[in-house]
Amino acid sequence: MRIHARVRRTAAFGVTLLLVGMLGACTPSSADESADESSQVSSQVSSQELRRFYEQELTFEPCEPYATNETDAELFANERFECARMEAPMDYEDPGGETVSIALLRVPAKGGKPVGSLMTNPGGPGFAGMSFAPLIAAMAPDSPVLEQFDLIGIDPRGVGASTPALDCYTDAERENDEMSEKITVGSWTEEETRQWMQQCAERTGSEEFLSHVGTRDAARDMDVLRAVLGDDKLSYLGASYGTRLGAVYAEMFPENVRALVLDGPMDPYAGTMERREQQYTGLQRSFELMGASCTEKPDCPLGSDPGAVTERFQEIVQPLIDEPVPAGDGRVLSFSDAIGGVVAGLYSEASRPTIIEGIREVRNGRGDALMGLQDAYDQRYADGTYSNALEATEVINCLDEERHTPEQESQLRRRMTEAAPFLDTGRPLDDTRNMCEAWRVEPTLGYPYATDIEGLPDTLTVAVTGDPVTPYEEGTRLAEALEGSLLTVEGEQHGAALLAGNACVDDTVADYLVNLTSPPADARCTLE
Repeated sequence: MRIHARVRRTAAFGVTLLLVGMLGACTPSSADESADESSQVSSQVSSQELRRFYEQELTFEPCEPYATNETDAELFANERFECARMEAPMDYEDPGGETVSIALLRVPAKGGKPVGSLMTNPGGPGFAGMSFAPLIAAMAPDSPVLEQFDLIGIDPRGVGASTPALDCYTDAERENDEMSEKITVGSWTEEETRQWMQQCAERTGSEEFLSHVGTRDAARDMDVLRAVLGDDKLSYLGASYGTRLGAVYAEMFPENVRALVLDGPMDPYAGTMERREQQYTGLQRSFELMGASCTEKPDCPLGSDPGAVTERFQEIVQPLIDEPVPAGDGRVLSFSDAIGGVVAGLYSEASRPTIIEGIREVRNGRGDALMGLQDAYDQRYADGTYSNALEATEVINCLDEERHTPEQESQLRRRMTEAAPFLDTGRPLDDTRNMCEAWRVEPTLGYPYATDIEGLPDTLTVAVTGDPVTPYEEGTRLAEALEGSLLTVEGEQHGAALLAGNACVDDTVADYLVNLTSPPADARCTLE
């Protein structure tokens, strides 16, 4: 059970960094256009066609039928959990048209009469969130938050049990090493980008739907759900990408915000190129710290010189591009699998020994340990099936990230490799393409976002000083943009709120959520 919780936590906190890095995009939708769009939302709510969504009634029922994999099937069997589906417009500019179904799970408050609902999002983009609320309940069982709030886990539109569900790959294609390497290296042809877009549309069942799964669509869904759950104001906890979703909600519906906790925060000022460099600089720092800790021990596979751990790692893993190694059950560990496993482990300092053992295994001709980390990161289940998190990450980013030309994409890849040389393939980076090149709609997020918001109450950003995925500076910039409170957490992991078992962090978060008490300007906690 402890292993299950730790694996779920690793998956829940992250952006699928290795893949997201390929999805940077050149002509963003303008921030002015996004702001204009946001200002129209309140007037849209008054329309009769949209009001029917805000006034719908949910029917809660047992959660087992909502499970989309064997892990959730076991988790959702808990009789305390309640599940339902909410209807939302596919296109909020055409609320009388097609609809989508949003699946959600509720963990009822322990205290009887709750303050209200606490919506949650685990990150991604594209991670299913129905299991995130039970995870919080398991990791922070004595928190006043569980006494005072119904915890709400949501599978965002296109994700998990929500329908339609984004579908771009079969499980067999996910197992295919050639496809995996293509995604990692970015070696798409122009025709392959068109085929990929068409494949996503055909397997999902709707090309139109692919245009309506961005963060702004998900934020609108959250506001409908807020009203449907009976909350005048939104209380929310978002991790990693979930901080972007929360910040965009604050921009679009500031008058509907009660409290926002934004943990492992993303920089709202940074466009795709800048943010990828920030992320990969953080990953390189964490890799070097992991490598330095390894060199202090005998038989470190990375040698004894902390300054040479990147070079030694490349010598071990780059041959996997041409010669994967066995990884059990007839599978092999490819270069992209190895990189993904290491990146997954870097999310938490506690996983460093597993990374080191995995590198040692690869040096000795095996790949089991890193494959295990990669499977958790990739949400591959024991029966060989995968969640749709990868597809959802890619498609959502097609609407959120800036759209790069091949020349700009190649420049991005070079800058990413310069920032994180431990990820270097050793191959030329002059012929890479953006997967979203053939997408038929422009991105809808806009950069910067969530700035100059009027009427927003105090928010709480939680930023870890050694966060490998969203470096600490990103948190300071989000808190600055929202003019909100910042909790600085000394430590080496991605995110900390209600999942790290740290009393200082959890008490601060609970006091803010329950009592709306903000921490002092110099508030700090330390992870043990």
